[in-house]
Amino acid sequence: MKGPELKALTSIRGIAAWMVVLFHIRTAMADLPYPFPPLLGRGYLAVDFFFLLSGFVIWMTWNERVRSGGLASVPDFLQRRVARVWPLHLFMLGFAVAVALALQLTGRGSDQFPWHELPLHVLLLQNWGFTDHLTWNDPAWSISCELAAYLLFPFLALAVDWRRVPSWGVIAAVAVLLALLHLLFAGSGAVALGQKIPSLGMIRCVLEFACGTAVAALWLRWRAQWRLPALGSFALAFAFAGGWALGLPETFMAPATFAALLLALALTAAKLGNPLEIAPLHYLGEISYATYLSHYLLWFAFKLAFVQDEHAVPWPLVGGFLLLVLLASIALYHLVERPAQRWVNGLRLRTAPSPAQQSPRG
Repeated sequence: MKGPELKALTSIRGIAAWMVVLFHIRTAMADLPYPFPPLLGRGYLAVDFFFLLSGFVIWMTWNERVRSGGLASVPDFLQRRVARVWPLHLFMLGFAVAVALALQLTGRGSDQFPWHELPLHVLLLQNWGFTDHLTWNDPAWSISCELAAYLLFPFLALAVDWRRVPSWGVIAAVAVLLALLHLLFAGSGAVALGQKIPSLGMIRCVLEFACGTAVAALWLRWRAQWRLPALGSFALAFAFAGGWALGLPETFMAPATFAALLLALALTAAKLGNPLEIAPLHYLGEISYATYLSHYLLWFAFKLAFVQDEHAVPWPLVGGFLLLVLLASIALYHLVERPAQRWVNGLRLRTAPSPAQQSPRG
């Protein structure tokens, strides 16, 4: 059932998670030399890579199972996705509740923790159009949107068989999806993908997730003869990045760059002594969900405890915080995320399958 792991993609997920961490603490790091300020200021775009990668991995892992099992496979798919994302989210939400209660008990309220919105966050519905701002654990907005993508995925898998679409048609579909994303942002007046997250985050996720499934389809058909497609994908990524640097819209150029880069990285994974596959980077990718979901609340608490001026944090404190995030990520991954995932996956929530459903499906 589990698809082959492309270690380079796991590693790049870890790097992307740390880009988000640095984005959130960038204003605390005074006197950063160029080009770090503008680079870190675009760290929010790592989320777009996450959405593309999520679509890629889920298509690679679940497409055949859903197509062969039909709607009967959906409960198992959803259980496994909930097991992957919800327990650690709930744990970090519990940490946020503890921080909020501590603030109240010491007479320091915060707009970050509106109690009336907490049920939405528990159910991962906070970015489904019910709120107009990010609260509690801000990065979890993307997990809320991913939940919507998971619910839509079985219908996409049953409705669209990328294997029957010629390569030019799959590429055209990616271009149309990205163009639609750009037009929707432009129509709202947003010029950056990080704007208007409560209203545009969902469409941002779903369209990029769908693009990721198409990129996976291209990888599946080109992985045997990978050299020329990989070269073309890298060239496209550089071309889109160049257009972006010259001032073309981020809302199209950034996800197009990431889609081409994702395909190139997937095609070159496990080849040519890929440096992204070294063990330390791969491990950062393994614990990246814990990094992503914990760092924002840890930074909130860290500032309360140790920081006087959040725009000029001494470098030893910055280093101490980054070490804290790393150690917390390791602990959360091994002590919370993985055990909870195994427990939820072990639950038997469904009735026994009929004999026809008991044939092995991989």
